[in-house]
Amino acid sequence: MKVFLTGATGFVGREVTRRLLIEGHLPVCLALPGSEKKLEMSERVILRRGDVTEPDSLQRALQGCEAVIHLVGIIRQVPEKGVTYERLHIEATRNMLTAAREQGVQRFIQMSTNGAAREGKAAYYRSKWRAEQEVRRSGARWTIFRPSIIFGKEDNFCNKLADLIRRMPVVPVIGDGCYRIAPVAVEDVALGLVRSLNRAETEGKIYYCCGSAAYPFDELLDLIGDALGRSPVRKIHQPVSLIRPLVARLENRPDFPITLEQMTMLLEGNVCDSEPSLEELGISPRPFRETIRGYLSPSS
Repeated sequence: MKVFLTGATGFVGREVTRRLLIEGHLPVCLALPGSEKKLEMSERVILRRGDVTEPDSLQRALQGCEAVIHLVGIIRQVPEKGVTYERLHIEATRNMLTAAREQGVQRFIQMSTNGAAREGKAAYYRSKWRAEQEVRRSGARWTIFRPSIIFGKEDNFCNKLADLIRRMPVVPVIGDGCYRIAPVAVEDVALGLVRSLNRAETEGKIYYCCGSAAYPFDELLDLIGDALGRSPVRKIHQPVSLIRPLVARLENRPDFPITLEQMTMLLEGNVCDSEPSLEELGISPRPFRETIRGYLSPSS
């Protein structure tokens, strides 16, 4: 199957491209001009330059494709640069649906997020829910995936925490550290997205993707520390009431590691019952502890 892929140059997109190739599909990867160097190009990967926020750049880009996997998303807004949830989540999804419809592509796979909801506490969750509604009312043969925090060799989660553990003798933790997270491996997310392409029974369904175990944040730090040979991790818990005003003051600095919204989502936790979804797709989630040892090590 010839599959049009957005977000192809990102962490998840690169893994989805690899999985498409393994399963015998032909990836047609959309990339911003200049970003194509992030792709692992081969004679079986077709490159299309364009921008999901610019509908004109999508004209004829999907011709010949049989399905779309739409991955584009952001976790942090930079309004002064036009990087907003409204533009990258909702408008981009609308643009892709329009392009798919106009170019005769009926199958549409959307990556959303665990926590997407009309009344979600974070604007990120609300925007993802609105993007889902665009998909659901589009008339396309759709499938939606809602993964939790995704981990893997090139992730922006474990690697950031590992960097903190390496650099700091004591790691600051917001709140009590008891909020639970069920990280899911990028390989499992990619496998689910690709397996759904040819399965009619997945159409019109939402699939949850969480890892096989949920861990308190404190325990996640210890597991990462263990992979680095630095367990248990020394921690200092900071009251939310003291951290919140600090984050509010500094969140707009590009070098500051967290925003108020990200803090809200972290404290809310990120867990789900994904066993029925993954079982239907024939996926056994990779264990977090053993998997991170494959790319985090005492010498890394």
